[in-house]
Amino acid sequence: MSENVVVLTSENWKKEVMEADGPVLVDFWAAWCAPCRMVAPAVEQVAETYAGKAKVGKLNVDEHPEIAGTFGIRSIPTLLVFKDGQVVEQRVGALPKDRIAEMVEKQVTAGAGTGQA
Repeated sequence: MSENVVVLTSENWKKEVMEADGPVLVDFWAAWCAPCRMVAPAVEQVAETYAGKAKVGKLNVDEHPEIAGTFGIRSIPTLLVFKDGQVVEQRVGALPKDRIAEMVEKQVTAGAGTGQA
């Protein structure tokens, strides 16, 4: 896995996602899920592209079902984008890299025009 992808757990969820500065893309996945394996390289490429602008993490739903349940994850892969601890975008299914990048780009550019440095 890319060094720019954070492995999310119950222990680091609050710090890495809910209290993060800037947008966070979370890939809800499981090892047995073929579509999850298909989308993984695209998620890693998006993590590389947005390094320093947005955080990208992966949460294994089998290992941390309580977090998946909190956000109503019923199908995987599910991609959520969080900003200021809130879900601002959600997509279900194996998406191509450009669609995943669009989700992140919207939030990165939305933050750019607010006068924040």
